[in-house]
Amino acid sequence: MTAAKKLSRSACWLALACLVVPMFASYYFDDMFSSISYLFEDASRTVLGWDAAGYGLYASGYSVLCVFGGLVVCGMLLDKWGVRVTGSLFVGMMVLGAGTVLYALLSGSSHSLQVAYAGCMFFGLGSEIAGTAVTRSIAKWFRGGPMALAMGLQLAIARLGTAFALVLSPRLVSEQAGHVYTLAETARPAVVGMGLMALGLILWAVFVALDAHYDRQVLPGTAGHDPSDDFRFRDVLHVLGNKNFWLLGLLCVLFYSSIIAFKKFAGAILIPRFSIPAETAGWMVSMLPFSTVIFAPLFGMLVDRRGKGTRWMILGSVLALLAHLLLAFAPAGVPFYGYLSMVFLGFGYSLVPAALWPSVPKIVPDKVLGTTFALIYWVQNLGLMTFKMLAGNILGQHTGTGDASGPVAVELMFVGLCVAALVVALLFARTSDKYPELGLDSFAKVSDNS
Repeated sequence: MTAAKKLSRSACWLALACLVVPMFASYYFDDMFSSISYLFEDASRTVLGWDAAGYGLYASGYSVLCVFGGLVVCGMLLDKWGVRVTGSLFVGMMVLGAGTVLYALLSGSSHSLQVAYAGCMFFGLGSEIAGTAVTRSIAKWFRGGPMALAMGLQLAIARLGTAFALVLSPRLVSEQAGHVYTLAETARPAVVGMGLMALGLILWAVFVALDAHYDRQVLPGTAGHDPSDDFRFRDVLHVLGNKNFWLLGLLCVLFYSSIIAFKKFAGAILIPRFSIPAETAGWMVSMLPFSTVIFAPLFGMLVDRRGKGTRWMILGSVLALLAHLLLAFAPAGVPFYGYLSMVFLGFGYSLVPAALWPSVPKIVPDKVLGTTFALIYWVQNLGLMTFKMLAGNILGQHTGTGDASGPVAVELMFVGLCVAALVVALLFARTSDKYPELGLDSFAKVSDNS
């Protein structure tokens, strides 16, 4: 009997409920400016004085500490110290970083961009390690059970935070022609975000108590301790030498960059391409996270019960490619094509993660699971930092041209990312066929009462 089955089903789902709230808050805070990014097209629109390149710099700050070693080192600490100690440290860092961003927005000093950039760096590292701790915890609590469903639910609720940001922000900072937005107006989304962060911090503390009880209940009944199961830092070399790790890491960075970097500039892309107001653009792009609320758990259940995970990754990559082709080449000024592209992107955004993340525990042993997730997130953040900055610079170079050349140029970049993601997904499917013992396309033997 697996460890997860020694606990009641209700305890597992209660733990999941505590884990998803900090991630909901993280996703909200990360995307709070996505649907109102038009504020930063011209520095004179806000008292804050940021332009598109400055906003792109701020957004890229999320990945800086992650890329330059922090994420990898902290992932190893996660395996060495466990989720309770390491997760608590970095949930706290996430909240501290968010508070620093809020302070910068409200201060309006000449160094506000630099302070917000620093805050975003700490917020980003804290969020990524917290997310790694959450994913590792789900793998621990649901191993041998509906893991893909649990991970799908976690993704769905976290992305509901993005949807909440996309819909709420245009209402907190309403679009007004010729209006110069005050510091308080610009900071309203961040004030809401800090409230969510406080709630997430409380529920993380509840999870820590539950996880300690988990170990007291499960570990005394296990067999003698095997020293080979302990994490050693040299185990990282085995992960880095794993071809499947690199395929999953590349798929992650290419696929997620085509969606997350797009969301950061969604308003600046959709509004000129389809001649829609900011509020409509917010609703349009909110279809992405809203669709995952419904479809990520369903696709996770499908992966659990039917398998074929690598094939779902291929299909999701194809749908993302179709979406960005529409965004780049569909007739301008026709909102229908924008909605259709969001439908394709939403399905892809649900399919690929539902199959990708449950594949990670199948390619590495448990003792390096946290490190492996952290390394994949490191590769992901390297791409996100790069493509967010590129997108901001491309849009900044085309500001004031009077046409949609900037959004089209950005979309061509995203099309290239999707093509590369599709190639990697095909290679991963080929690996699954060649090594069926990995079980990458197998289904979980889960009963309805598990």
